[in-house]
Amino acid sequence: MRDDKIKEFKKIIRDFYGKNKRILPWRKTRDPYQILVSEIMLQQTQVSRVLLKYPEFIKAFPTLKTLAKAPFSDVLRAWQGLGYNRRARALKRASEAIWELYKGKIPKDIDQLLGLPGIGPSTAGGILAFAYGIPYPFIETNIRRIFIHHFFPRKNNVHDREILRLVEKTMDAQNPREWYYALFDYGTHLGKQVKNPNRRSKHYTKQKAFEGSHRQIRGMVLRRILEKGSINKQQLKTVVKIPEMQLKRAVEELLKEGFIKERRGRYQTI
Repeated sequence: MRDDKIKEFKKIIRDFYGKNKRILPWRKTRDPYQILVSEIMLQQTQVSRVLLKYPEFIKAFPTLKTLAKAPFSDVLRAWQGLGYNRRARALKRASEAIWELYKGKIPKDIDQLLGLPGIGPSTAGGILAFAYGIPYPFIETNIRRIFIHHFFPRKNNVHDREILRLVEKTMDAQNPREWYYALFDYGTHLGKQVKNPNRRSKHYTKQKAFEGSHRQIRGMVLRRILEKGSINKQQLKTVVKIPEMQLKRAVEELLKEGFIKERRGRYQTI
């Protein structure tokens, strides 16, 4: 990739960010715990929804210790409205592991971060960049969209390996935090301007509609159990008005995955 092309690309990103940067609460802190929470919340969830829940969650669990020691049911209640409840469990387990293995200090080492529940390369990279200023190259939806649009305009099946090389080459090693924020903001803008370039990624999968999905049913069942605290099968059937086989499947999965437990014929959260 020619240096002039790289220089032009970086100017586009920086110019846009200089005029349009978003002021978001998790960008005002370098607290590794608060950044961990925001990074996991932002997985597969729109910023507008996270903006509503993030302050409430931090208020409920202001430190990693409070989250690690909290009952899982309390964490689930605070998480409601964000969806993908597995992330709440992963965040809780990650906090417990950090408390036990690293004395409550979130690691700066990429391998240690990747060994924690719910933390993949993009989440780990975000923690390193935003909390510690470490320029670790990673890819997420907005980054993938930008690089495919600018550097692979006529190519299909673009592999992440190709993109990652460019992420490394364009990285601002002195200030990766602001550079990634600039990429995120430009990528969000670009998503409203052009046909989704991510469809030309080798890794693209179309997200299934939430409305009417099994994921929606699971969330509904879990929410009702959280609201009641304890509920028997007949009561659950009354408040969750769905076909019995769908209800049975959702309950069995939630039991198996450790979100709820059954005691004396009644369902409760863990």
